[in-house]
Amino acid sequence: MSTEGVSGKGLLLKADLIANTFRDEIKAALSISDRPPKLVGILATSAAPSKFYAEFTQKQCNTLGVEFVLRRTGAAANPDEAEGEGVEDAIIEANEDDSVDGIMVYYPIFGVQQDHYLQEIVSPFKDVEGLHVKFHYNLYHNIRYIEPKSLLSSVASAIPSVPAVDDQPPPGTVKSILPCTPLAVVKCLEHISVYNTILPYGDRAYGKTVTVINRSEVVGRPLAALLANDGARVFSVDIDSIQEYTKRPRMSAVPRQYHTRYVVHPCTMSLQECLALSDVVVSAVPSTEYKVKTEWLKDGCVCLNVAADKNFEADVREKASLYMPTIGKVTIMMLLRNL
Repeated sequence: MSTEGVSGKGLLLKADLIANTFRDEIKAALSISDRPPKLVGILATSAAPSKFYAEFTQKQCNTLGVEFVLRRTGAAANPDEAEGEGVEDAIIEANEDDSVDGIMVYYPIFGVQQDHYLQEIVSPFKDVEGLHVKFHYNLYHNIRYIEPKSLLSSVASAIPSVPAVDDQPPPGTVKSILPCTPLAVVKCLEHISVYNTILPYGDRAYGKTVTVINRSEVVGRPLAALLANDGARVFSVDIDSIQEYTKRPRMSAVPRQYHTRYVVHPCTMSLQECLALSDVVVSAVPSTEYKVKTEWLKDGCVCLNVAADKNFEADVREKASLYMPTIGKVTIMMLLRNL
């Protein structure tokens, strides 16, 4: 961490400090394990960001003592093969291999719809990325703990879940896997005390207004849902619309009550108006051209860049009290915790 107190700039916070906390947790768990867990990464494209992510994952696994096997297929294995060729077979093979504990696939490959199909092929028992529909369903319905046998069912349970009262699973249950990048954002916000630990578990983001720029099913929408389910008021921004996510009624005439999970409302405000209200701004736009305007930010806000490209202007710390330019190292730790 570096400070610029004399010049009045906000803090520049690197992800290392937060990642190291979870790295120590993972090391402790591995030290009492009978064998190192085995993670299979499937790389099926020639895309440079995917290749970099795969190599970064391997480096982190080697450092921690996790067995990592990178399986290349398609254009990643042979430039004469098509992008994504053989990826489905590689997933099925890893599903059926009893020695494999976790599977991750480096997306994007074909595009949103076909990639979503591939995410459903990965066994929920081996999905360390939390992208399977079962885990998305639980996230959106604020179901935090599950019985492992529920993953065998092809339909969602009609039995209402018991509201979580703390972050420890009740006997006979385990935590439902959460998508790694959204969870990493939450862990970063917890670390910098955006979450108020005095408040009850499940409502510790109450009183905070957050803008999340991106509504993909991999990052933006699940992140907005996580934050809203934790009590925040969230503006979910996409190319053609803005939505508001909240657990609380917006009209004063409605009796005050908690919803069991977030509710989506249409929003007529502009991005500039949303940013002016936001205590936290998270941007995950995969574009070198996109920039969040510093002049639109609320004084003293917290800004997190989740995209591979820098989504904030160079002078972001003139307004932001704290800026995180990347969270990749925390994301990897969340993935390895899921093994």
